[in-house]
Amino acid sequence: MTQTPRKIPRRQGRLFPEFTIPPEELARRKAEKDARCQRSRVVFEQVRPQLIDDHYNWFIIIEPNSGSYFIDPDEEVAVQKARQKYPSGWLVTFRINETGACGMI
Repeated sequence: MTQTPRKIPRRQGRLFPEFTIPPEELARRKAEKDARCQRSRVVFEQVRPQLIDDHYNWFIIIEPNSGSYFIDPDEEVAVQKARQKYPSGWLVTFRINETGACGMI
């Protein structure tokens, strides 16, 4: 008599289902991120006309809660300047140009 191998059913789904983030929490996080981006965009639109002539294509790092910003031609240096003053704050990066985009699509 031959024995047929026992088939173990494959489990499908998440590896760690206990770490699933509820949709309400994801929606809350997205709303907070959008609010930070909007506050930063307002600051960027205010300072862009003053900076665009002398600092075209430089990076500007904005801390949205205070409205303070840091500029430098090198993105890493600008982030370091911002992190010295706001070590754990949320920062938003723009480029000083017509659109504020930082990279290529």
